[in-house]
Amino acid sequence: MRGRKYTVLIADRQTGVVRRLTVNLRAVLWGTAGVLALPILIGLGAKWSATSEIARLQATTSLLELENTSDRSATGALTNQIASLQAVMHDLGVRSQLDPGLAKAMKNLPAVVRSRAVGGGLPFATAGSLVSGNPRSPDDTFGVIRDLLEGLSSRLRNVQQNVEQREALAASTPSIWPTRGWLTARFGERADPFDGGSEFHEGIDISANKGTPVFATADGVVESAAYNTGGYGNLIVLRHGFGLETRYGHLSRFAVKAGDRVERGQVIGYVGETGRATGYHLHYEILANGELLNPLHLLTQTPPRP
Repeated sequence: MRGRKYTVLIADRQTGVVRRLTVNLRAVLWGTAGVLALPILIGLGAKWSATSEIARLQATTSLLELENTSDRSATGALTNQIASLQAVMHDLGVRSQLDPGLAKAMKNLPAVVRSRAVGGGLPFATAGSLVSGNPRSPDDTFGVIRDLLEGLSSRLRNVQQNVEQREALAASTPSIWPTRGWLTARFGERADPFDGGSEFHEGIDISANKGTPVFATADGVVESAAYNTGGYGNLIVLRHGFGLETRYGHLSRFAVKAGDRVERGQVIGYVGETGRATGYHLHYEILANGELLNPLHLLTQTPPRP
C-alpha cells in the first residue's frame, strides 16, 4: 500500500502568500528511526572494536607468558650447566696440584715418557666464531650462550683427560726413597767392591740393617719376585706404566708375588745381602723404556715411616 501523504500549508500574513509542503509519512518515520538508531549503531561498533582489541591483548598476554615461562626454563637450564662446569673446573684445579717433590721428579723424567701423558688440545670456541651478527631475540641469545657452554664443556673434557693422564703418570713416577738407610754407592762409574776394577754401577746402593722394609717407589704391578742368578740375589721387578720399571735387589725375603698390584709406599720386601753383595744393603735401579736412569734425579720424597 502506498504511504499516505500529508499537505502542510504555510501562510505569510503580511504578503498573503501561501506555501504547500507535501510530506510522505513513511519517509518521515524512516528518517526519524535512522536518526535515533545512529547513536546505537555507533555504540555497537565501538563495543565490537573494544571486544576485538581485548581479545588481541589477551592473546598477546598469553604468548608473552608462554615466552617468559620458556625463558625461565632456559635460564634455569643454563644456570645448572654453568654450576656444573664450575664444579668440574674446581675439581680439575684441585686435582692438578701435585706435591712439589713429586712434580720435581716428574720434571726429571725423559721427555719421551712425559709426552705419553700429554694429550692434544682442542681450540676454544669463541663468541666471534659462534655469532653471525647480533642476536635478534632472547632465543638467539640463549642459543649463543648454549653454544659457548658446549664449547667450554668439550674443552674441559679434554682438559680432564689430560689431568687424568697426568695423575696416572704421577702415580707411576718412582719418587720416594725405597728404604731407610744411608747411601753407599751412586749411579755410574765406580771401583768394583770385589776386585777393585772399574765398573759401571747401574743403580744406587742403600745400606741398612737386615730386615729393614723396602717400599715400592710408585704404583705398579709386580712383574717378578724371585732369585736372580745374575748377581742381584732375591730381586723384585715392578712395572709402573709409561715405560717405567724399578728393580730391588739383594733382598732377604719378599712381601709380594708376581702379578700383585702395589701402591707407592707399600712394603714389598726386606733388606738383605743375597746374591753378589758385600753387606746388608738394597740395590735399586730405575729404567725408562729399557734405558737406565740415575735414581738420584727422581728420589725427591722420603719413604713412609714405619
